[in-house]
Amino acid sequence: GSAPELQLESVASLAVLSKVELRVSCRHLLDRDTLNKSDPCVLLLMQSQGQWVEVDRSEVIKSNLNPVFAKIFTVDYYFEEVQKLRFEVYDSHGQAGVGTHDDDFLGGMECTVGQIVAQKRVTKPLFLKYGKFAGKSTITVISEEISGNNGYVELAFRAKKLDDKDLFSKSDPFLEIYRIDDDSSEQLVYRTEVVKNNLSPIWEPFKVSLNSLCSCEEKRKLRCVVWDYDSRGKHDFIGEFFTTFEEMQKAMGENKWECMNPKYKIKKRNYKNSGIVVLLDLKVSIHRVYSFLDYIMGGCQIHFTVAIDFTASNGDPRNSCSLHYINPYQPNEYLKALVAVGEICQDYDSDKKFSALGFGARIPPKYEVWGWGPWDALRPLGCIQGVVESYQSCLPKIQLYGPTNVAPIITKVARVAADEERTKEASQYFILLILTDGVVTDMADTREAIVRASYLPMSIIIVGVGNADFTDMQILDGDDGILRSPRGEPVLRDIVQFVPFRDFKNASPTALAKCVLAEVPKQVVEYYSYKAFPPRCPQPHTPDSSLGSPQ
Repeated sequence: GSAPELQLESVASLAVLSKVELRVSCRHLLDRDTLNKSDPCVLLLMQSQGQWVEVDRSEVIKSNLNPVFAKIFTVDYYFEEVQKLRFEVYDSHGQAGVGTHDDDFLGGMECTVGQIVAQKRVTKPLFLKYGKFAGKSTITVISEEISGNNGYVELAFRAKKLDDKDLFSKSDPFLEIYRIDDDSSEQLVYRTEVVKNNLSPIWEPFKVSLNSLCSCEEKRKLRCVVWDYDSRGKHDFIGEFFTTFEEMQKAMGENKWECMNPKYKIKKRNYKNSGIVVLLDLKVSIHRVYSFLDYIMGGCQIHFTVAIDFTASNGDPRNSCSLHYINPYQPNEYLKALVAVGEICQDYDSDKKFSALGFGARIPPKYEVWGWGPWDALRPLGCIQGVVESYQSCLPKIQLYGPTNVAPIITKVARVAADEERTKEASQYFILLILTDGVVTDMADTREAIVRASYLPMSIIIVGVGNADFTDMQILDGDDGILRSPRGEPVLRDIVQFVPFRDFKNASPTALAKCVLAEVPKQVVEYYSYKAFPPRCPQPHTPDSSLGSPQ
């Protein structure tokens, strides 16, 4: 076979967010099981606004007190921030999940991303509650930076005529690949799935970065080990072989390695091997880890829509106690939130034509209930100041009523976003800002609408205005768990950020904007990565249209 063709997935060389890969292993974990050993799983949490939020979790490794997890955690790295991480190890109980009982907790460890990056390898003791040591238990975290132009390789292996390690059935083989580092230590790169009852298994193709596989050094030695899976964690060694990425590339498709058991080679006179491992496929690509700025600088427009709650619970706008009261000396909370967020978003929208919708009002002349609708159909709204003026002018014309139905608003914006999705390029992304004074009354429909919208180029920001109890609104924000539709379908990605405005009453407008918009760049990148849409090529500089550029 010929060497694989190098596939360039991007030619842009724009600013890239730094990302770090974290690999985790543990030693001497506590044994919480009576008949077997603990079945450990690691949860990664990151501190956000003083709260620990789960970022990701590893696989469960059966009956093992010294686990090396195959799961690679990926976190964004910001040099200018103190990013606090917490690793929690639990004894999993299958369908019951992890972390359901105190007895399942095997220990935790806290550190920062900066500490791990600076030291490359951090080993710390695990602690139980109240600062008590978890015996001799330790956790090791190894970090590797993913560069913007990192190479990725997709590999596919199979084996033939492996040794049978089982008495009443055939072996259940899986393959592990280890990178041998300069200090002769071994780093697990990948662990395949288990193929049950098969001496000639074909494992699923998998993708790893060249940095993970061989530190981007093609001659670096790799150790590949084949095991027979045992549910009690006592896997039987079938055999091993050594290779390099350079060797893999030279004869892809024809490359075969004898899987050797050193003990058998010494003891058995006629021993040949314990099976053959074949590289079925190898694809190399230069993969860009795109950032939010890559998409913005490639011409992606952020379209901003604001929807305001005009329900009666806000109070009569003519009364100074009303949340909609227009004070000539000080903007109300709706206006403060609108301006703080809108002034940032308008910088990313070239036409500066914001959409503005209202809900929960009765409008003249028939005074029908307003599910949603434009505030001012007589003229298009301009930038954020145009939205403010339109809001102020519409208040005397409408009657505040109800209910607080949000689903129709989300659905309307989602329809526009769905049209954009069909273009199959990263050209437009939609942010919906919902300002409301109470808990939504159509919660089931809203959850359904959010799940549908999570598949579209769209983010939703909800700001709670006033002093209502917004506890139920946290359900819509995926920070505390995965939002699901009433039918149980989970969101594809977390697209909702909920913030009570009262938390920022005494803070600067920039503090509110930073909080509510913090997740948007990540959401934009997640969506286009999921769709495999690279940024568009940066557009050549043209004069500002307001200066009369040629048509």
